[in-house]
Amino acid sequence: MSDMPVRSPRRLIASAIVAFAAFGAFWGVWGASVPRVRQQAGLDDGRLGFALLFVGAGALPAMLLMGRALDRWGPRVAGAAIAALGCAGTAMVLTAVNLAALCTGLAVVGAASGAADVAMNAVAGRAEKIAGRPVITRAHGVFSGLVVLASLATGAFASLPVAVPFAAVAVASVAAGAALVRALGAETVDRAPEHVPQGRGRVVPFVLIGTLGALGFAGENAHQSWSAVFAHDELHSGAGLSAVAPAVFAGAVAVTRFAVGGLGAVRARAVLLGGAAAAAAGAALIAVAPTLLVAGAGLAVAAAGTAVLFPTLLGVASRGVEESHRGRATSIVSTTSYLGFLLGPVYVGLWADAVGLRGAMLAIAALAAALLVLTPVLLRRAARR
Repeated sequence: MSDMPVRSPRRLIASAIVAFAAFGAFWGVWGASVPRVRQQAGLDDGRLGFALLFVGAGALPAMLLMGRALDRWGPRVAGAAIAALGCAGTAMVLTAVNLAALCTGLAVVGAASGAADVAMNAVAGRAEKIAGRPVITRAHGVFSGLVVLASLATGAFASLPVAVPFAAVAVASVAAGAALVRALGAETVDRAPEHVPQGRGRVVPFVLIGTLGALGFAGENAHQSWSAVFAHDELHSGAGLSAVAPAVFAGAVAVTRFAVGGLGAVRARAVLLGGAAAAAAGAALIAVAPTLLVAGAGLAVAAAGTAVLFPTLLGVASRGVEESHRGRATSIVSTTSYLGFLLGPVYVGLWADAVGLRGAMLAIAALAAALLVLTPVLLRRAARR
């Protein structure tokens, strides 16, 4: 297989990172705007929870379809996907006046987000392979950092109409998509199907890697979704202090990704094992924490552990894949991993009902311990295939 080189590897790396920044900005704005969107739509907590299910419902099929689109029409499709996310978010917030409208808008947002997620990671994997240096983990660090910054900025300008920050992100998303298209130029990928494994053997290695990603994502989203509740209910902190917990987690994720972003794929197994061990230790520390300070330390350790897992797994999957199959490979890993992201908070809720929140934190630690045990096994099996 051969493919035309991009105009500049540095330009491709920069445009991929800008795309991750726009993606993070969108979700930071959304996270800070949820209460106002709920009020605009006239929903209670139960109906809001129902509406949020449509994000995942839209994302999962779009993630699979985007992989095929990338392989069929080339990586420039990624630019359109990134631009579409910002536009979908603005349309959603402008039309979310009742439950039906919000569900429809969130399904479209989920589809755009899932497509953009796969597209960005595929482009970042391509950039990493072309440049011969780590890109994916640092790009994810930019995403995490922008989630925090955009969330804080949206809160600071809460007096503005709720659509204003979404419109600003839409402009940034369109600009990021256009920059990515320019960086890729007129690139095409020559397909050589005779060199690409067919059928089940083509899919299984990426499902195995995605299974590890699902375990990592389950813990990550569980902490992000339940840390404030844990601080409030178990440590009796006020609403203001409780809200600090998810910010501590997100900030530690961003810092860790920047700190370890320079580690090459050759150290992937050590990074994954270290990350799983840290995630388990951090969750266990939270479970027994007597004060908010100790729980915050546990969150930081857990965040540092989970932060490296998915980007490193993407790097493993991306390292040896052919360009003609990169889109589908990325979509399989991302979609399988995303199932863990969706189910993680539910998993904690079930355990919390059964044994309380402290017991649920130990259940998160058990997920990380399972990841620690399964990582060498599943990576070996994926490599053999």
